[in-house]
Amino acid sequence: MRVVGEAFAVSALALTLGLSAQAAELKQVGAMAVPGEKLLGWDISFVDQASRRYFLADQSNRSVDVFDTKENRFIGRVAGFVGRVMENGKPSRNKSGPDGVAAALDQAWAGDGDSTLKFIDVKTMAITDTVATGGTTRVDEMALDPEDQVVLAVNNAEEPPFATLLSMKPDHKVLGKIVFSDATDGAEQPAYNPADGMFYVSIPEIGKDPRRGGVAVVDPRKGEIIKMLSPQMCHPNGIAFGPDGNFVLGCAANGERGMPAVTLIMNAKTGSTVAAIPDIGGADMVAYSARNNQYYIGAARMPGGGVLGVIDAATNTLVQKITLPGGGTPHSLAVDDNTGRVFVPSNAEGGCGCILVFARQ
Repeated sequence: MRVVGEAFAVSALALTLGLSAQAAELKQVGAMAVPGEKLLGWDISFVDQASRRYFLADQSNRSVDVFDTKENRFIGRVAGFVGRVMENGKPSRNKSGPDGVAAALDQAWAGDGDSTLKFIDVKTMAITDTVATGGTTRVDEMALDPEDQVVLAVNNAEEPPFATLLSMKPDHKVLGKIVFSDATDGAEQPAYNPADGMFYVSIPEIGKDPRRGGVAVVDPRKGEIIKMLSPQMCHPNGIAFGPDGNFVLGCAANGERGMPAVTLIMNAKTGSTVAAIPDIGGADMVAYSARNNQYYIGAARMPGGGVLGVIDAATNTLVQKITLPGGGTPHSLAVDDNTGRVFVPSNAEGGCGCILVFARQ
């Protein structure tokens, strides 16, 4: 009887764990159509958690597209961006726009390919102000400091790359410029850490060494870099804060240059690597869902094809890799934490030309 009891207990535990694992998996539950020109070029996407609005930097339609995440539908678009700029017969990654986008308090901010940051009134769906950042290439990814009312916007294609600090207040004053003087392969996704009030900016490469990257910690009040964290063998790209003072660092490493595909979990306070998660890399954007307690990795350049990676933030383990229908490239993503739904744009060539919607089952 004891053996049978133990066997039953083990079987019950295995069944429970199996059901939990299945319940945690993401599955596609819908899609949002993108009207107008086919979705062939886009960049950053962002969800404003308060308004339940999803914003997409849509270069094909020269606009920031706005969607309702409660009803999963297109609301409208904000025109006035440069769109897909062609150079030598190909779209210019560094001159096309819009690129970075973020939103809060009935405002949105979008970087354009002409090195300007455009301020948007979400209620009227119109650009209300344009601020030049002083470069010649696109304003890319950005992050918001709601405490100090500051936007940090990155010019990733300049040499050297730099970030501009701007006021979220109506004057939109330029508060400072941060030059990443040792960065030799641009600067990528920033994130705001509410625990210490600092911006963290992914620096893919330092000193022309592809295996040596960094995470610059920027004080928005002083307008300066206060320290540089030093992840190795990563080529940092995406960054997003999760639980326990940790952040996920999406690495562009994908097997090239002797760097295996990997994603790092790092601790902001100590600067140390908490976990190195294998078999998920080649990352662009990353995100975290507090509701799901999961990290999401836009692993666009994974060997064998791009996937959407799902990492359990409690155990820091990879639980799922999702190939998009039609083989779309999952480089941009955002989460509505009211529902835990994940939104991933898909290219019209080979994919749906829509926004795929995923949810835990």
